[in-house]
Amino acid sequence: MKIATALSLLVVTPTPWAVDWTCGLPLIVLTLVIHVLGLLFIDEKIARVKNDVVERYGYRVVFVVIIGATAMSIALMPGIEAAIRAVIYRIVGALPDYPDAVLYSLGAMTTYGHANVVLEKRWQFMGVLEALDGMLLFGVTTAFLFGIIQRARELQGRRPR
Repeated sequence: MKIATALSLLVVTPTPWAVDWTCGLPLIVLTLVIHVLGLLFIDEKIARVKNDVVERYGYRVVFVVIIGATAMSIALMPGIEAAIRAVIYRIVGALPDYPDAVLYSLGAMTTYGHANVVLEKRWQFMGVLEALDGMLLFGVTTAFLFGIIQRARELQGRRPR
């Protein structure tokens, strides 16, 4: 009985979060899958670095290139993910135009926020879910970047002496 009452309140209140959950959770899954696929792509490229590359250019140069290329690639992924979320914000009418939707999305994802772009009260919970998604994405990215640094450091050990 208590569950039915809670569900009825969810539907009749001015901010029925059911739609936010329905849109927000699949977006979390989608952006996480996109993010992990992007990280796997980067990982595959780094795995192709061979001893002869390290010998030709030197360990430090290869290390800097690997970390720089990884950082640049990782920095692009939230932009793609924010663009996807911006489309959803526009479809549901949560924000007036696409540039504001992208700006809001990047701000929510990074938990930076932006004082001039806010969601209507009705959609604010979806923004909170995006902030949760951003924390998950940045956590996965941090773990991945740590692993890449460890792997790039192993190249020093593979270097012929």
